Amino acid sequence: MAEDIINRVALSKLMVVDLEDYYPAGLRFVFDIKDWLYEGFVLKEKEFRQQVKDYDWKQHQDQFVVLTCSTDAIIPAWAFMLMTLELQPYARKVCIGDLEALESSIYQDIITNLDVSPYQDKPLIIKGCANKPVPTNAYLMLSAKLKSVAKSIMYGEACSAVPLFKRK
Repeated sequence: MAEDIINRVALSKLMVVDLEDYYPAGLRFVFDIKDWLYEGFVLKEKEFRQQVKDYDWKQHQDQFVVLTCSTDAIIPAWAFMLMTLELQPYARKVCIGDLEALESSIYQDIITNLDVSPYQDKPLIIKGCANKPVPTNAYLMLSAKLKSVAKSIMYGEACSAVPLFKRK
């Protein structure tokens, strides 16, 4: 007589934490200021300020915006600050760098505000495979935050998880 197959993963107390569940919808926009520079390399203050003044910042309503310069120009901090002040009423998030830096910044806010009390004294698996652009840095931040409450932390899938931490 054949024995019933038992799904031990489904019966376990393991809790899966999937960072994709926290991925906020919204357009990500890379704002490259090279076109606002003289010959793509020189920031002329008067002309730059005029570009900032004339630009329609409202088009970035509810977007996640990353400011960058794709040339080797040296951009003073005030230039990005000026742009951020114009974006602030419209964009959901503004940072400098690339898309990965933007996603890391978004997840830093999410993880900082994450209620970890449901994970108290539980064995956890931080789900590894993601279809959305979850940055590696988010996994580091999440594991550090969960360590204070979790009984154990693993990474991956229930069928092939890598143990990372076990409270003594």
